[in-house]
Amino acid sequence: MFSPTQISLAAIAAVALTPAAASARHGGGDNGVRVTGSCGSGATSKLKLKKDDGVIEVEFEVDQNRAGKRWRVTLVRDGNVVYRGHRTTTAPSGSFSLERRIRNLAGADRITARGVGPGGVTCTAAATLSA
Repeated sequence: MFSPTQISLAAIAAVALTPAAASARHGGGDNGVRVTGSCGSGATSKLKLKKDDGVIEVEFEVDQNRAGKRWRVTLVRDGNVVYRGHRTTTAPSGSFSLERRIRNLAGADRITARGVGPGGVTCTAAATLSA
C-alpha cells in the first residue's frame, strides 16, 4: 500500500504536469494556435490565432532588432486578402505587432501572414484554425 506522503506527492505531480501537457497538445489552448514563422537576415516571426465570439483574433509579430524600419504586411485567409498595410518596428526591441479581428467563417480557416521589410527581408507564417 502507498503511504499518505507518496499519494500526496503523486497528486501534486499530476496536477503540476496537466496544464503543461494540455497547452503543448493544443498549441496554447483549446481555441488557439501559435506558430513560429520563417524569416531571413536574423529576423523572427510568430503568428497567433484564437477564436473569440464569432471572430478570429490574429496577431502577427516580427522582431528584427532594428527600430524605425518600415514593413509591408499582408494577412490572407483561405486565399483572400483580409489586411494589407504597413507597420514600423519600435524601440527598444526593434519589433512590431499587427493585431486584427476577422470574421470566423464556417469550417477551418487557413491564415497566412507575410511581412516584407527593408532590403527585401521577408517573414512568413501560416496556421490553420480548426472549426
